[in-house]
Amino acid sequence: MKIKVFLLLVMGGISMLTGCKHRETKQENLQTVKTEMAAVYGEVKTSSFPGKVKAASEINLSFRINGPITKINVTEGQFVHKGQVVAEMDSRDYVIQLSAAEAEYTRIKAEAERIIQLHGKQSVSDNDHDKAVTGLQQITAQYDAAKNALADTKLIAPFDGYIQKRYSDRAEVIGEGMPVFSMISADLPEVEINIPANEFVNRDRFSSYTCLFDVFPGQVFPLQLISISGKANANQLYTMRFRLKRGNDSQMPSPGMSAMVSIIYKPEENQKISVPITAIRDTGNGTMVWVYDEATQTVSERKVTVTQILNDGKVIISQGLNLGETIVTAGVHFLSEGEKVKLLPDVSSTNVGGLL
Repeated sequence: MKIKVFLLLVMGGISMLTGCKHRETKQENLQTVKTEMAAVYGEVKTSSFPGKVKAASEINLSFRINGPITKINVTEGQFVHKGQVVAEMDSRDYVIQLSAAEAEYTRIKAEAERIIQLHGKQSVSDNDHDKAVTGLQQITAQYDAAKNALADTKLIAPFDGYIQKRYSDRAEVIGEGMPVFSMISADLPEVEINIPANEFVNRDRFSSYTCLFDVFPGQVFPLQLISISGKANANQLYTMRFRLKRGNDSQMPSPGMSAMVSIIYKPEENQKISVPITAIRDTGNGTMVWVYDEATQTVSERKVTVTQILNDGKVIISQGLNLGETIVTAGVHFLSEGEKVKLLPDVSSTNVGGLL
């Protein structure tokens, strides 16, 4: 009896293991398919224009007060952080002015507070009270101005960036607003181009933007549109500004570099779509394609209208598909609605023919 029970348990365990293995195999046995994105039939309109890289921000740094420079703390080309002191001015006279303003402020403040307190007890007239309040406001403003003037003896970097050029030297006496440095920001650089009126009037059809640089051969840099000027310049051209998007490559163009910017237009509303003929499947319900959903990794059947078969192995579809949708191009006769599939991996450039 014990032997029979043992055999039943062993056989049951084997059956369970076999069932689990069968389910795992079934889960992993997904149909492999090849896919391709639905593309525009014919050429997409593009326009190219020369441009120039510019810093996102470029400013002159100057003191807000007059006096001799005592310290130059940075050099041309140096990276500086926001809030860093890049130069200092002789503060002797401004320290004296602050001390005098502080003493006067202390005296008038005490007197004004005494009069305000007596006014609360109706011991002084409203006129004397108003004079005390006004006097306190005036001396407070003078005191604050003296404190600001002393703080302004230090020239502060307003943002992270690079010192582009130095205009003044140590011991040089400069006036208010005279530039000491020029500075460019460390933000992503911008690209600027000029377009003619015939392109400007079609600006609503602009879709995306890229640029190329001779110093980075083979690299295409995506651009983000910042603005298009609404008024032509003296040459009857309209200025477009773009921001370079940071890609995977750490190299970025520097201000002053020349660029070639391409404007890619949106396809026409009646633009036709081409797909490989291998994606087409004729059924009793019409001509179908399988559309792949990347989120669910499943396929769904879609009815399309084929208007022309091309000599290059593609067909033109006028209805049923949207530009950019992913469709199955191989394995279309072995799929079912809602089936989960796996994609055929792309062939590596070092594995020509997919032999490895």
